[in-house]
Amino acid sequence: MPVDYENYRPTDLPDENTNVRQILEFLATHPETGYRAGELTEELEIPRGSVGTTLSRLESRGLVRHKGQYWAINPEAYDAHTASVIGLQTVAEQFEGDYYDQNPDWDDDLPDLDEQAADDESSEER
Repeated sequence: MPVDYENYRPTDLPDENTNVRQILEFLATHPETGYRAGELTEELEIPRGSVGTTLSRLESRGLVRHKGQYWAINPEAYDAHTASVIGLQTVAEQFEGDYYDQNPDWDDDLPDLDEQAADDESSEER
């Protein structure tokens, strides 16, 4: 399928529950901190061999950087779009199963705030 080349983002967030996703999410939540591969292994419970391989692939794509043994998110490549996606998905996961998730029509009876504001403005003008 053809894509809009200028807007295509080959570095968009990978599928959930992958090593790539877990590592990117973790590093993104700690953008100023560098971690050794072993620390990521312990923190994320991913096999050490997988962490090293994944970090190397992410570095080749420009998503992470490293100094010596320490790895961190690459802030130049990790843009606001990806951060927003992670944030929204994290919030969705946190509230999954709550009242609003189980009742999709919860907002049917809420007042229209735009309509209410217009009514308030017209009342003030009188």
